[in-house]
Amino acid sequence: MTDMLLHFYKALMGFGLAAAIVWVLTPAVSELARRMGVMDEPEARKIHAYPTPRLGGIALFVGVIVPALLLLSSEPANRGILLGAALVVVVGALDDFRDTPPMFKFAGQLVAASILVYFGVMVETLSIPLVGILSLGWAAIPVSLLWVIAIMNIVNFIDGMDGLAAGVCGISAITFAVIALSLGRFDMGILAAVVAGSTIGFLWHNFHPASIFMGDSGSLLLGYLLAAVSLQGFLKGVATVALLIPLLVLSIPIFDTGFAILRRVKNRQPIYLADRGHIHHRFTNLGYSHRKTVIIIYCWSATMSVVALCMRFAPVWVTGMAAAVAGVVSFFIAYRLEILRWDKLLGSRLRGDEE
Repeated sequence: MTDMLLHFYKALMGFGLAAAIVWVLTPAVSELARRMGVMDEPEARKIHAYPTPRLGGIALFVGVIVPALLLLSSEPANRGILLGAALVVVVGALDDFRDTPPMFKFAGQLVAASILVYFGVMVETLSIPLVGILSLGWAAIPVSLLWVIAIMNIVNFIDGMDGLAAGVCGISAITFAVIALSLGRFDMGILAAVVAGSTIGFLWHNFHPASIFMGDSGSLLLGYLLAAVSLQGFLKGVATVALLIPLLVLSIPIFDTGFAILRRVKNRQPIYLADRGHIHHRFTNLGYSHRKTVIIIYCWSATMSVVALCMRFAPVWVTGMAAAVAGVVSFFIAYRLEILRWDKLLGSRLRGDEE
């Protein structure tokens, strides 16, 4: 119990230190981005109306790396995570400076994910409900690489509104921290708390109207760190909830990305091509304000995180009730968003018939 309390206090310390560093450093990074001309210009598919500095990922990285170096153990896995994080920020920052080819970003993501695997941050078995423990064998490497790259891009895809990606990642990181600490994965619990703190510090400047965007340097970094925590903190375990926890916690960005890919495949477009069909765009099309849209998605994400927490700490009947509530909420939101699309389609057809 004493050991648990010690690491809990370390997690709180890491959270607070990360939040303070990012909160203080972000204005300086914003000014640096302005002077260097690293600005996100408004365009048809984007929601913001004024040029806004990018490179917020630099502040996030410093906010993560300082407490991580102070509080994490010197295990090789931790060194590998931080090394890969540095590479991800460099790759993302290069894209923030000047849009780089998709294959360049993918190559950088692949190298960063490979660093994790090299240092042993990978999943070798999967605990699948109703199936049991599945040993991956040789497939452990490609599965781990795919997981890390997928989560990086999932977070990158939802970074389309002021405060959206930072808030969703913050909620996910807090949930990961609580569960990882309870499972005795202390380093990953502390790292998740540090990530959560960095997002809170950044949100002070990034919530609508944002004075800075995190850019690819930030979204890829947060996705990478959440993927690393989930691999080392949950997917290495043999508990039945090991696979479900990260899937539940990250279900909203996974849901959004899945439909984005299907939409682009259906329209015969490259899957990396940006559009205005994401969940947050659909909410704004329904007439919701910027802030209300982000808060709704926060609440939706938090609802799914509550289910994950119940799976870890609550009796089965409580978990069932939480899952039922989350299911109803998810159905209502999905139905509401689909109604918009089909109403528009039906309306256009009727107008066409009348003409």
